[in-house]
Amino acid sequence: MDDVSAWPWRKSSRSAITNDCVEVAVLPTGVAVRDSKDRRGPHVMVNAAAWDGFLAHLRAGAFDRG
Repeated sequence: MDDVSAWPWRKSSRSAITNDCVEVAVLPTGVAVRDSKDRRGPHVMVNAAAWDGFLAHLRAGAFDRG
């Protein structure tokens, strides 16, 4: 899977149509994250354990402001 444009990119249904959000692609080797405004730009890859940890902290409110 070297062609990132062919990866199964998804973004939140709550994101604005202006593409000011991130997209994620769940792959066999982990999860890729990219800026939806720059689809040909760089992406960040994390393994499944790191992604699961991030989601757990997100759900627990660890990143809430205020």
